[in-house]
Amino acid sequence: MSVIDKTDAADRTDSQTGRKAPAARAGRVGRKTRHVRGSRPGWVVYALLGIVLLGSVFPFYWSFLIGSGDAYTLRDPNMSWIPGGNFWQNALAVMNDPAVNFWRALWNSIYTSALIAASVVFFSTLAGWAFAKLKFRGRGWLLAFVVGTMAVPTQLGVVPLYVLFSELGWTGSTGAIIIPALTSAFGVFWMTQYLGQAVPDELIEAARMDGASSFRTFWTIGVPAARPAAAMLGLFTFVSAWNNFFWPFIVLDRQDPTLPVALSLLQSNHFVDYSIVLAGVLLSTIPLLLLFVVAGRQLVSGIMQGAVKG
Repeated sequence: MSVIDKTDAADRTDSQTGRKAPAARAGRVGRKTRHVRGSRPGWVVYALLGIVLLGSVFPFYWSFLIGSGDAYTLRDPNMSWIPGGNFWQNALAVMNDPAVNFWRALWNSIYTSALIAASVVFFSTLAGWAFAKLKFRGRGWLLAFVVGTMAVPTQLGVVPLYVLFSELGWTGSTGAIIIPALTSAFGVFWMTQYLGQAVPDELIEAARMDGASSFRTFWTIGVPAARPAAAMLGLFTFVSAWNNFFWPFIVLDRQDPTLPVALSLLQSNHFVDYSIVLAGVLLSTIPLLLLFVVAGRQLVSGIMQGAVKG
């Protein structure tokens, strides 16, 4: 008789006689208990997480510390690490500066970033569905070409892109920063990998047998399945478009900028008041923090589902 048979026979005898669990069963329970206890993180993990958290929060505190002072706070050798009381005064100076045009720049950043994020999510999900679930000739080569475009530096296309928009008469308008960013090679690759694992082929075949068209199958099956990954892609795309400085600085006018370009004008004077500059930086960060708070659950869901499916 094997060891498994002996254990099963002993378990049946115990259930009939009502005796205590044998040593083998106690050993199994002990091993399970030790495994659960060993899976809990120790103080080293919490210490490392605390260090990472402090390192992440410190730049915000430093910006608030300088932004709540005056023009000489940063140059003071005996600078206090307690924030001052001038933050709102410095923030109002940023908002009311005619050279910055803060509210116009804020609106430009909000709607361009939101439009770019929505477009990238839609087209990336549509292309990812095609690459992951549709069978057509040259699919692998085309996907490799799309992924290969990520190796091309953005700076190489700045000059021809500027010449193109200049001939179209679009320089100085926000359309010049929206049109080139409507699609994303990384977004296509991300959604292809996610949808390839999230949606079983049998579900698609069942939808086709029920008479659903290709787009309806995508809309009723692909879109709900891609929601966590799409939320994560949209969030990071919004942040990337919000923080983009290089191309908007080249193609936009100073009277109609995005927020990063507008805040750079605070440093164009001979004397730079870093308390006002860092107050403006904090003002530009607040919308992103609110976005992470609102979309944090979807972000964590997308990361966890991607990890489980991977």
